[in-house]
Amino acid sequence: MRILIVHNDYGARSGEEVVVDRQIVMLKSLDMEVVDFRRSSQGQRNSLWGQLKAFLSGFYAYTAISALKKLIKDNPPDLAIVHNLYPFISPAALKVIKKANIPIIMTIHNYRLICPTGLFMRDAKVCELCLNASEWNCIKHNCENSVPKSFAYASRNWYARKTKAYINNIDAFACITNFQAVKLVQAGFDKSKMEVIPNSMDQIPPYKYQKGGYVGISGRISKEKGIELLLKLAHATPHIQYVFAGAQRKSDKWDTSIPANCSFLGYLNEKDLDNFYKNAQFILIASLWYEGFPMVILDASARGKACIGPAHAGFIEIIDKDITGLHFKVGDLNSLQDKVLRLWGNENICKQMGENAYNKLKKQYSSQVVKKAWKKLIEKYTC
Repeated sequence: MRILIVHNDYGARSGEEVVVDRQIVMLKSLDMEVVDFRRSSQGQRNSLWGQLKAFLSGFYAYTAISALKKLIKDNPPDLAIVHNLYPFISPAALKVIKKANIPIIMTIHNYRLICPTGLFMRDAKVCELCLNASEWNCIKHNCENSVPKSFAYASRNWYARKTKAYINNIDAFACITNFQAVKLVQAGFDKSKMEVIPNSMDQIPPYKYQKGGYVGISGRISKEKGIELLLKLAHATPHIQYVFAGAQRKSDKWDTSIPANCSFLGYLNEKDLDNFYKNAQFILIASLWYEGFPMVILDASARGKACIGPAHAGFIEIIDKDITGLHFKVGDLNSLQDKVLRLWGNENICKQMGENAYNKLKKQYSSQVVKKAWKKLIEKYTC
């Protein structure tokens, strides 16, 4: 069986790229041939011409569509799994694939189909104004902090909705949490097309507890990830060390100063990242936005580490309250500080929660478990 993977890589490598790459490995392990159709945004929007090209491509990416047509003609797949299409592939690709009678499964990583920014966040708070066909709120509130960019994002979402690019062409939406599926249905998508298949971990090492010496924060360092809240937390708990692993978004400016108990390691290679997790007492996620399915949680669980996360969206599905970790009130410093102090001062709780998280990982999120779910879904549309 031949599977076509379609994905537009982001400007900087993200968790989404990790998921796509892991999915390719998984499909090959099922003895499926994978045809990888990729485009990249890296360095493409540094000039005015590049930005204009990205804007126009969001409606119809002529170069990518031409290449896709040729690929399908020369090497027709049995099924397509689509990820991110913006800006250099565009939803127009869906019609091309569908016209060739190829079933399409779209993996939903974020909320971009129903929110121009993909975040459901504005002014550091959750915002769902665009949920019910109201993309122009993105321009009204300048959600991208750039009127041209906000206009580009809103208009391409409007065009995709008006042309019914997703509703008419996608056979199944593979959501990574139940929360995502609910939001799509609320926005008018067909409930019968919703499938929930979580992200997975390929190689889970043997369980081994290792006491940590700091609170670990992994992933992109940006406002929607709660960097301001984390810095305030560090100021309020000077006796605790906070270590950040991840690249900083250059366009973000922080109002809160960086205290002495914060260390920034930057983007880490696989070996260094492994050591980062092992040496953490627990992992903290302070996201203000809903997120999709943070791989950070699985990475932490694989090392037997508990997680503290916000009490909303998919976090409450992935982190079992008081079992594999703790929930705190979104954006609330006092609530977050209370949960951090609870774990920091009790190694036994950290150890037990970490072990519980490891066991849940093996039971629900191992590649073997998720592989079976994907195999079943693919066979539903190809057999």
